[in-house]
Amino acid sequence: MSDKTEQRVAVVTGASRGLGEAIALELAAQGRHVVLVARSADRLEAVKSAIESTGGSASVKTCDVSDSSSIEAMIGAVFTEHGRLDILVNNAGITRDTLVLRMSDEQFDEVINVNLKSAFVACRAAAKPMMKGKWGRIINIGSVAGLVGNPGQVNYAASKSALLGMTKSLAKELGGKGITANVVAPGFIETEMTDVLPDAIKEGVKTMTPLKRMGVAQEIASAVAYFASEGASYTTGQVLAVDGGMTMT
Repeated sequence: MSDKTEQRVAVVTGASRGLGEAIALELAAQGRHVVLVARSADRLEAVKSAIESTGGSASVKTCDVSDSSSIEAMIGAVFTEHGRLDILVNNAGITRDTLVLRMSDEQFDEVINVNLKSAFVACRAAAKPMMKGKWGRIINIGSVAGLVGNPGQVNYAASKSALLGMTKSLAKELGGKGITANVVAPGFIETEMTDVLPDAIKEGVKTMTPLKRMGVAQEIASAVAYFASEGASYTTGQVLAVDGGMTMT
């Protein structure tokens, strides 16, 4: 977009690495001003520099997504500074994996708070400026674990499954205001999180996947970019599994 006053503003949480970084880079490449959000500014500054080195536009906001007031303050600051907020990508998330008999209340609550409640708070806060602009794109990053479950991830699967229902409800509530809400549900993607998996598990994943490989972050970023686009104006309440066909029925 050559007219900077009409440049869409996108907020991406968990933008310092992995999927969030790839999503931020892709949205910036498509002409959005991207607000990079995470707890630590150091890695965000590196992503910002990468975006600016290719002619893109970005800024940095530190935020603890486990703190509702911090999220609301961040969203408010973005609107104050830019006068608009068009795209929200809730990507920040954590895992606290263990079998259910060993899972503590604290491990369950922590994952629900970061993965689900933070997205709810961000969506609630972002809906107001989006309604004022009569245009909005909410993209929540789910997981195939929320579709089919996964041993040792009762808390994580619960948070991602609940995210689907929340997003569909948002789509129905906000659709009349020109705001769409969708979910991208990644399968096994090559990131720092999956790098630590034993080789046997990685090979097992490839065996279960029709494409016989793990995904890469750019493939998730491309799916998010579609939902964030002008052309996705008639697509809402949808869940797109980007998983190499692992969960197809």
